[in-house]
Amino acid sequence: MTNCCGPYVNGTELAPTAEALMRSRFSAYALGKVDYLLETLHKSKRQRGEKLQLRRSLEQTRWVHLQVLETVAGQVGDERGEVEFVAVYGLANPVSGMAGLLGQKAEPQLGQMHERSRFVFEAGRWFYVDGDQLPDYQPQRKQPCWCGSGKKFKQCHG
Repeated sequence: MTNCCGPYVNGTELAPTAEALMRSRFSAYALGKVDYLLETLHKSKRQRGEKLQLRRSLEQTRWVHLQVLETVAGQVGDERGEVEFVAVYGLANPVSGMAGLLGQKAEPQLGQMHERSRFVFEAGRWFYVDGDQLPDYQPQRKQPCWCGSGKKFKQCHG
């Protein structure tokens, strides 16, 4: 994150494109940077109690992988942009079955959020506006597995 999204999440630079903002927001989710998530959320979409809700969500979720599938507009000089992505997550402290009975942590079950997000450029910076949830994305069997095992997807979960 230091070389890619760190300057955006830390506030020393502004994301120059919608995709850069999308990637930096994923990093902020993974690192628990609630203030950055709120700062980059369009003002028209902010709700009372959102900070607390985000904190609770981040305590329960471990974001492990981001794959950007498509970017439409959202470049320097554009006013709007869309980014389709898949974000893979697991529960932060999963306990189930026999592992739970033995007081051990279970291996997390991975889930995904497949979304087409909309962004707007206002007041010299990009903001996340909203997104449409899409059906689950099926990775190619020869792609690296999202869980970080180092195996191909087909060998791990295919």
